[in-house]
Amino acid sequence: MTSTTPDLDAIEISGIRCYGYTGYFPEEQVLGQWFEVDLTIWMDLSVTGSDDQLENTLNYADVVERVTNLLETSRFKTIEKLNAVVIEAVLAFDPVQKVHSRLVKVSPPIPRFEGSIAIAMTRTKGGPA
Repeated sequence: MTSTTPDLDAIEISGIRCYGYTGYFPEEQVLGQWFEVDLTIWMDLSVTGSDDQLENTLNYADVVERVTNLLETSRFKTIEKLNAVVIEAVLAFDPVQKVHSRLVKVSPPIPRFEGSIAIAMTRTKGGPA
């Protein structure tokens, strides 16, 4: 999940796991299924690295809460849309400059398929990565 962006530091949040209702088939939006999200969030961490003050960084508990709420309450047909909304929500935090999100549909309803499906997207404030 780790990647580099010049002059920016990164916070990685992995394993956000929630039960949600996004999917193409009607039963997916009624019965639901498990989703997982891993995030890499780029921003300048130099001030907090020097002064050790929470108000000068991103409170990742707030990020987890916002993403959890989106996963649990959103009802889209595609995980691409869900992942795009997750990224937009994380980019809305002031210090965040860039976000990479990997959203996994843990057990998609595909006959004879035991794997998972993942969508990875990276976006920056003001446009695509």
